[in-house]
Amino acid sequence: MRRFLRDAPGDVGKSDIVRHFGLDVDQRPALRELLRQLEAEGVVARSGRRRARDAGKLPEIAAVEVFGIDPDGDPLARPVDWEGEGRAPLIYMRPERPGQPALAPGERVLARLRPMGAGKYDGRTFKRLASPTAARVLGVFRDGRVLPVDKRHKSEWSVPAGEEGGAQAGELVLAEPINHLGLGLRPVRVVERLGPMDAPRAVSMLCIHQHGIPDTFPPEALTEAAAAGPVDLQGREDLRAIPLVTIDGEDARDFDDAVWAEAEGTGWRVVVAIADVAHYVPAGSALDDQARLRGNSVYFPDRVVPMLPEALSNGWCSLKPGENRGCLFVDMRFDAGGYKISHRFGRGLMRSAARLTYEQVQASRDAGEMAETVAPLFGAFAALLAARETRGTLELDLPERRVLLDDAGQVRDVVPRQRLDAHRLIEEFMVAANVCAAETLEQTGQPCMYRVHDRPSDEKLEGLRQFLDTFDLDLPAAGELRPRHFAAVLDKTKDMPEARLVHEAVLRGQSQAAYSPINIGHFGLALPRYAHFTSPIRRYADLLVHRALIAGLRLGPEHIPPADAAEFEALGERITRAERRAAAAERDAVDRYVTSLMATRIGGMFAARISGVTRFGLFVTVEENGASGIVPLSSLPDDRWTHEEAEKRLSGRNTRLAFSLGQAVEVRLADAAPLTGGLVFHILLQVPPRSARRG
Repeated sequence: MRRFLRDAPGDVGKSDIVRHFGLDVDQRPALRELLRQLEAEGVVARSGRRRARDAGKLPEIAAVEVFGIDPDGDPLARPVDWEGEGRAPLIYMRPERPGQPALAPGERVLARLRPMGAGKYDGRTFKRLASPTAARVLGVFRDGRVLPVDKRHKSEWSVPAGEEGGAQAGELVLAEPINHLGLGLRPVRVVERLGPMDAPRAVSMLCIHQHGIPDTFPPEALTEAAAAGPVDLQGREDLRAIPLVTIDGEDARDFDDAVWAEAEGTGWRVVVAIADVAHYVPAGSALDDQARLRGNSVYFPDRVVPMLPEALSNGWCSLKPGENRGCLFVDMRFDAGGYKISHRFGRGLMRSAARLTYEQVQASRDAGEMAETVAPLFGAFAALLAARETRGTLELDLPERRVLLDDAGQVRDVVPRQRLDAHRLIEEFMVAANVCAAETLEQTGQPCMYRVHDRPSDEKLEGLRQFLDTFDLDLPAAGELRPRHFAAVLDKTKDMPEARLVHEAVLRGQSQAAYSPINIGHFGLALPRYAHFTSPIRRYADLLVHRALIAGLRLGPEHIPPADAAEFEALGERITRAERRAAAAERDAVDRYVTSLMATRIGGMFAARISGVTRFGLFVTVEENGASGIVPLSSLPDDRWTHEEAEKRLSGRNTRLAFSLGQAVEVRLADAAPLTGGLVFHILLQVPPRSARRG
């Protein structure tokens, strides 16, 4: 019975069950009793008086709510009332009928659903429903309309007379939908003006609102932060004689970790000290509520949206040189091969000896300066790096883009961010400290918010294998796959022109890291246990780890409240979503700054590589600054184009032209839309495009 309901394409009636199993009249009372039992167990859900379905499946018609948009601009939805186990199914809504306004996030509709397998459904709007919580829309007000700032949105919104809220042309606005019946653009009411779109800080403000990032603190949290003050030695170890230093980027705005190392026999002693944020942010306080809501700080080229108010993030929780600061520290000892011999956590009082940048540390090492401070750090790093290489980890070296702004806040240039040994040094020390935190929490029986990274899924691996096959590269079977195998692929292709694309393909082939109290290890780092401990100023997960360490080691009154421990899994999911939201906002901001820079170079020629192949065109990435955009199919020569998905190639039957992933091309920038971050390129070819040939 369970299998029959699970495999049925939709709702089934009792007569369907009777026919399928060949039941006679005498067996029907037993069928009714069985259905009642299955319903009580949650296996069966009723669909009217005489029909039933597998409780894990959606009915043929259900109320759904739009929550987002897919890369093609079509709405994504979830059922309004989901009572099944696990995550709610994902519904891919089809575009609305011609003349009907597109569905917006927050809208609810009654939809006809068709199963697509694996928790996915195809949906068609049957009837629009009232949406009391319809999401606000973000756009630019112009000519009585709100133009979307998200390039995935396919429609604009109209602003009826009297609903402008004082908005001026070219202003970034927030608007909310107005009840609407009939055809035409969906009307909205302007509820907040965010300033001119061409203002220097408009890009980050746009991304903050587009992704729903909280950017203001309530008075209660600000009052608590303002009341913070210095700590004393009571209950702490005095570390002020140890010349700990902070090492961060030139543009760093908070300093929450400090390091020190010394040779010890043939091995090394390393101390990592982290700002004692738990002392200032008690569980259940207004500060804690806001930190949990944000999940993490968000970094834009022109500002930071901090997890904690500035009085803490840039004040008492920032390890400024020459100032006493409370800290949690881990004192680690390693042998000559970089393997940990022992570690010890403590609560201390420290005083940073210096605020150094990565560039300063690298230059000092190369010049043989600051030997007492820098040489031991690099000595310990060399040992830890050797252990990492023996362990066999996945290290993706993708160039990070750095946006340079002028004094007026306008984009001046976009350049690759350097990755030095000094960066890797800090990363290795932080990884070691994080491992120690996870081990100690397990030993003390405390709740642990692990940083987990699963193996790649079979589906992603298959796509990656097909891509690598074009370079005559292969990977072992899934059961034998280790991070070192990906590292070997990257090493083989490091000198190839397509190296960056291979790196990106390997990255896309990985699972996403997440926070969870259920430990599955960290595949990329090849570690059986791992937790984030080193950045409690900017990550809520680290603050949770600090509280658990303090409780487990009896270092103070801070602890994980029972209510938080009971919902640790849900809490991990929330802060994982917040982290991904922040990453998307940061990425969107950089894309828009790049587009603003490129908008001054329309008509210019650029060396690029094909970074995506689809049935509707190509995506290319410019070599000099990482700008990415689309090459529409309509701009290619008039031909019958075939999308060869497995080969990731677009082939023309008549011209015999072929465009493959990773191929070097020369492109001309045809259009740039800073509003949405969209770029349109044309590939330079000798064959005229189809529009010209139709003349």
